[in-house]
Amino acid sequence: MSKILVTGAAGFIGFHLCKRLIKDGFSVIGIDNLNSYYDIKLKNDRLKLLFEYSKSNNNNFIFEKADIQNDDLLKSLFMNHQPLKVVNLAAQAGVRYSLENPKAYINSNILGFQNIIDCCKNFKIENFIYASSSSVYGGNTKIPFSEDDPVDHPCSLYAATKRSNELIAHTYSHLYELPSTGLRFFTVYGPWGRPDMAPMIFANSILKNRPIKIFNRGDMSRDFTYIDDIVFYLVKILNKPASSDFSFNKANPSPCTSWSPHRIFNIGNSQKISLMNFIEILEEEIGKKAIKEYSEMQLGDVKDTLSDTNKIELWTDFVPKTSLKEGIKEFITWYIKYLSN
Repeated sequence: MSKILVTGAAGFIGFHLCKRLIKDGFSVIGIDNLNSYYDIKLKNDRLKLLFEYSKSNNNNFIFEKADIQNDDLLKSLFMNHQPLKVVNLAAQAGVRYSLENPKAYINSNILGFQNIIDCCKNFKIENFIYASSSSVYGGNTKIPFSEDDPVDHPCSLYAATKRSNELIAHTYSHLYELPSTGLRFFTVYGPWGRPDMAPMIFANSILKNRPIKIFNRGDMSRDFTYIDDIVFYLVKILNKPASSDFSFNKANPSPCTSWSPHRIFNIGNSQKISLMNFIEILEEEIGKKAIKEYSEMQLGDVKDTLSDTNKIELWTDFVPKTSLKEGIKEFITWYIKYLSN
């Protein structure tokens, strides 16, 4: 079985991907710096579960506390573990926090990203997958967002760093034939999710009878994507590295393919869900009404997101299956149980 290195292993998506790979019998090397951007207890609880899964699967999970900004430590990890595939999910997350601490995004999302991709080049990794974001579409108003659309007008530093990752990855694919795939995630949610994202912020406030802030006075929509669908796509792409597009036309270049082994895909649910509808579903599952406070649009935010996922569906032969109602039910069931422990 291939050795797979997953950065950001204690994060939301990283945890679920590691869990799936452990169950599938892969040897998984997880790394995470366990920073305090959000509750470290949640990250440690995720890791505890991964070790429990590993015990029943031939102890096929190794965890190293490491920061991708530490170049020497990264090189040592690659040397010691010799992974064949790498999934980079480590990043300083959050659009709003980038307004408060921009340097954290430069250090982690650009310098750290360059460190990890350089190791992938030096150790001849067979398949490099990295997290981009739907935020790269920035001020675009054409809906749904397609990988063929220009992404030259980001609305946050976070989005700018993710676009930088795509450009750096393409350069490495061109120069060193490194197969690399960038994934533009659209509003991922589900059990073990991030406390800084709307599902948990809203659920926590509703359960505790606290008001929720509704930005742009509720006139917003998102393409909510359930975590299990995200992981299914990741596993598919782990088994299908990026390849050169032999029909690529340099005179009329595609933004998401290349003459080099580099691809970019949207990963979403292709469903436009209004913020108010999302809140209604949360209220139904929790069994309580939210106390609503309406506010203006936040700096760095965008009004609507919606993914065109035709390209990834053709590439993987998979279509997301989880409705928002089903996904929210699973999330709330987990969250109430987690809060009671």
